[in-house]
Amino acid sequence: MNSTDTSSSAAGIPSAEPAGAGPPARHAGFWTLTLGSVGVVYGDIGTSPLYAFREALSAAGAAHQGVQRADVIGVLSLILWALIVIVTIKYVFILLRADNDGEGGTLSLLALAQRALGRSTPVIFFLGAAGAALFYGDALITPAISVLSAVEGLKLVTSGFEPYVLPLSVAVIVGLFLVQSHGTAGVAVWFGPITLVWFLAMAVGGLLHIADDPGVFAAFDPRHAVAFLAGNGKVGLIALGAVFLAVTGAEALYADLGHFGRRPIQFAWLAVVFPALALNYLGQGALVLARPDALENPFFLLYPSWALLPMVVLATMATVIASQAVITGAYSLTRQAIQLRLLPRLEIRHTSSTQAGQIYMPQVNILLLVGVLLLVFLFGSSSRLATAYGISVTGTMVVTACLAFVVVWKHWRWPMWAAAALILPFLAVDLVFLGANLLKLFEGGYVPVLLGLAIMVVMSTWVQGTKILFDKARRADVSIADLVQGLAAKPPILVPGTAVFLTSDPQTAPAALLHSLKHYKVLHEANVLLTVVTATVPRVAPADRVRIEPIGERFSRVVLTFGFMEEPNVPAALALCRKLGWKFDIMATSFFLSRRNIKASPRGGMPLWRDRIYILLEANATDATDYFRIPTGRVVEIGSQMTV
Repeated sequence: MNSTDTSSSAAGIPSAEPAGAGPPARHAGFWTLTLGSVGVVYGDIGTSPLYAFREALSAAGAAHQGVQRADVIGVLSLILWALIVIVTIKYVFILLRADNDGEGGTLSLLALAQRALGRSTPVIFFLGAAGAALFYGDALITPAISVLSAVEGLKLVTSGFEPYVLPLSVAVIVGLFLVQSHGTAGVAVWFGPITLVWFLAMAVGGLLHIADDPGVFAAFDPRHAVAFLAGNGKVGLIALGAVFLAVTGAEALYADLGHFGRRPIQFAWLAVVFPALALNYLGQGALVLARPDALENPFFLLYPSWALLPMVVLATMATVIASQAVITGAYSLTRQAIQLRLLPRLEIRHTSSTQAGQIYMPQVNILLLVGVLLLVFLFGSSSRLATAYGISVTGTMVVTACLAFVVVWKHWRWPMWAAAALILPFLAVDLVFLGANLLKLFEGGYVPVLLGLAIMVVMSTWVQGTKILFDKARRADVSIADLVQGLAAKPPILVPGTAVFLTSDPQTAPAALLHSLKHYKVLHEANVLLTVVTATVPRVAPADRVRIEPIGERFSRVVLTFGFMEEPNVPAALALCRKLGWKFDIMATSFFLSRRNIKASPRGGMPLWRDRIYILLEANATDATDYFRIPTGRVVEIGSQMTV
């Protein structure tokens, strides 16, 4: 469905659209945004050195019964060129320009592709739903693997800490999710400085050991990466899957575009993040070449013994920040999915009075916490969990590349051959990495695959079930024009005030209106059919928020349009109608909503098991009153029963 139940119309409202400018935008300084992007955008990719090089080199070393120089240089070359090609060129220089009115992310790209095509196709919907579903896998795995890998550093301080790694990791994760309801405003100001210190510490650690074997700089020659893959067969592909751990978090570059802007994100990568990552990986490589036994944990062994505990503490803080960024990203993605009608309405709480983007979703938070803890207990260590990590991230990148091709071709209006020449090389690289990670499907890679499939089933069930109910209601609907004509010929008793009827179809009479006339035998002096529509742009200007059309003497049709990044506040939007001559008064207005009791039907449009999923989703959806911010004291609900 392209519109949501919300209907409002009043007699005597002139047919016009309100004019006016939106609130003045607040622009943080370039350096503030750059520092913020270091903390939020790059938190995930910034913790990859904890495990990426170790896992990739371990895969190669296991096959050769020991670490060989060619393996070290080859793995380093793969990591460095993955950072250069995938992150620097694809994301920093290309995809950051494919913004949807300043917003990025998979669903923003989906909306942009739909707008460019002028319609939603099954392929585009599948790609968008798949990208969103795989992101949730990333949101589950990132806190688990990041916190585990940081706390595992305690084992190097003393082996006596080993039994406490799992309990401490669980404690950190539970604490992280418990504080979500309080918002991140109070601690977010520390994200950038702490993560900046983390990157500087990583760079210093790498510099301390590059001199152990300066030959590691040969890794910048891509021929070593090609030779490693060509000479190692399946082992090379397995190592390639682990190499991809070095670029996990690259999607955050695009997803957080609307929060920080293109230039601060680009500058932070080129000036701080990439140099620190490159130095650290080179240092790990030089250390392992000088001391092969350091492969046990090359990251923490970069530092002298006296610095181990401080680095474990700093690493834990960095992983918590990285996890926080992914968790809040899951909230934002869920809100976009709700606005785009991919998921039912869920409770959204604002945790900041000044930052609209800082939200908390209790249901999502609980599901994420349960999922992360299950992963921690199921896998038990960061090394085992690493096998499950790459598929969700590489899958999301493949989806992003496919949608980007549509945007470059249709939205940027490039010739198809030019769009293909730009995007297909990156898609080919992403597919190679996805294939390498699929080799670990039965070693833990099945987790994000099953999770992604489950979420896609949920999304497709919700979309299809909603369409089935809409079509059934449409067959029994009465045209609003016919109803108005009939009421004019035989007017019912009039009562004072305004009645607002929420409806998804502004051309037909809402069920609540028909039931009200049937049971109460009265009509309000002014009646509004209100429909809320979600645009394919992130935000809608106040001047484009309201569209009003009179229908007869006592009816009007009002369409409220919100961007997919906005939350629909119906009373606030209706207040804009005062500029059009309708003196909207919430205390003189009653909102009529239809309450549906849905039953499963073996003769419906979906199998019974999907019917039950839809009914469960509907039952757990947030009430329309809360979602549209309508005062409960002004709401009248009228029930009906339908089968899906």
